[in-house]
Amino acid sequence: MKSKKEVVSYLVFGILTTLVNIISYVLLTRVFHIDYKLATTIAWLLSVFFAFITNKLYVFNSKSFHIKTLSKEFLSFIFFRLLSYLVDLAMMIVMVEWLKTDDFFAKVLANVVVVILNFFASKFFIFKRKEAV
Repeated sequence: MKSKKEVVSYLVFGILTTLVNIISYVLLTRVFHIDYKLATTIAWLLSVFFAFITNKLYVFNSKSFHIKTLSKEFLSFIFFRLLSYLVDLAMMIVMVEWLKTDDFFAKVLANVVVVILNFFASKFFIFKRKEAV
């Protein structure tokens, strides 16, 4: 049953993380008139910080704050989030520049893909629990 709770928690915090990403992106592009690629990067940084805290504490219940564990989790998290950032940015470029898709629609679609990729990375690599022997 824990797995179902993880998925539900991840979806809730994934939605909140996506909102942080999209709201940041919209503010940066529409209010501050920042280029969509730079806005995607800044929005990504803000959402990654939010996601690390919520995933660690509330989704995967990783309560260890030992410096070695925390460093390993954080570096793994950043590594996999960099990969998902590249997916996000590549999807934005393909959809906006090549396919002439509305940038907001492209951002939402890219975030759906990224949320799915990030769940599997977090569950199986970053916050993986050691099985009792």
